[in-house]
Amino acid sequence: MKIGCPTEIKPQEFRVGVTPNAAQEAVTHGHDVLIQKGAGLGAGFDDAAYEAAGAKIVDSAEEIFATADMVVKVKEPQAVERKMLREGQLLFTYLHLAPDPEQTRDLMASGATCIAYETVTDDRGGLPLLAPMSEVAGRLAPQMGAWSLQKANGGRGVLMGGVPGVGPAKVAVIGGGVVGTHAARIAAGMGADVTVLDRSLPRMRYLDDAFGSVFKTRYASGANTAEMVAEADMVIGAVLIPGAAAPKLVSRAQLSTMKPGAVIVDVAIDQGGCFETSRATTHQDPIYEVDGIVHYCVANMPGAVARTSTLALGNATMPFMLALADKGWKQACADDPHLMNGLNVHAGQITYEAVSKALNLAYTAPSKLAA
Repeated sequence: MKIGCPTEIKPQEFRVGVTPNAAQEAVTHGHDVLIQKGAGLGAGFDDAAYEAAGAKIVDSAEEIFATADMVVKVKEPQAVERKMLREGQLLFTYLHLAPDPEQTRDLMASGATCIAYETVTDDRGGLPLLAPMSEVAGRLAPQMGAWSLQKANGGRGVLMGGVPGVGPAKVAVIGGGVVGTHAARIAAGMGADVTVLDRSLPRMRYLDDAFGSVFKTRYASGANTAEMVAEADMVIGAVLIPGAAAPKLVSRAQLSTMKPGAVIVDVAIDQGGCFETSRATTHQDPIYEVDGIVHYCVANMPGAVARTSTLALGNATMPFMLALADKGWKQACADDPHLMNGLNVHAGQITYEAVSKALNLAYTAPSKLAA
């Protein structure tokens, strides 16, 4: 199989879909690997590293899309890339389709088979290809929130850890999953007063057992969430429903209860965001203000630490990429129901139920297509 990896073109996206290590593994398995010239530079991998791994360097994305059987990326294909997809081609990348009807329509029209990293599962009920980036985004969230809290950036001018005689910032983390846990750990490590809100009692027991008094937990009822939002200097949105649009947990009306200059960091923005006032931003222009509240809603947060993110993502995606290349998508998905859960679009059909419900489109069970 020909595996192609183009340069990411989303603004301020420096990650790359295939590492030199992954390229070498694919070549060892007998596949041809095509890497667009300069695709890995943002993550610290030069063309020579790919050539040493046995990959071929090509000049343009057009050549990648025209010749590759499988295109491996990081972020969802942009409009110009979607036009280059073709019937029967396999796309393996993050998609986040539920809040993105335009991308969904284009992928359906292309006739391509599209497997989304974020809906591939594992036998523990986790999301193994989303988890590494959730870990990165969670750890970045307090760091970016602390920057946003600085007065020069529109924030309250509160130091996360305070100083002797002056209390620390109060941080509320909504969601105690992978993102929330890592966000809480880092925020607490910065000296903040951290509370994690979640609706799962087993999860809160786990967090209490694992972290003790490092941070607090609280049940995420509507009243408790409203109270914590009003008291917080920073609120981190870390809620995920796999493949579906994120629930809106904080309304615009609630902004009036928050402290002027408080900060919202919406890590769920890839899935539409969990604050009513959220809209996607970029690393180049990361924050905006609504009713005196600073919003940080960068849709590709891990791209800020491209080398760490690329290596972490590559470790997770490589086995699945090799299975798809070795067996073809039908056999690979038939052999692995967790990989089957990643199938979102095939030949004009929506094959992930949460996406079909979010966008009111017909749903086709993926098991029927891979049979």
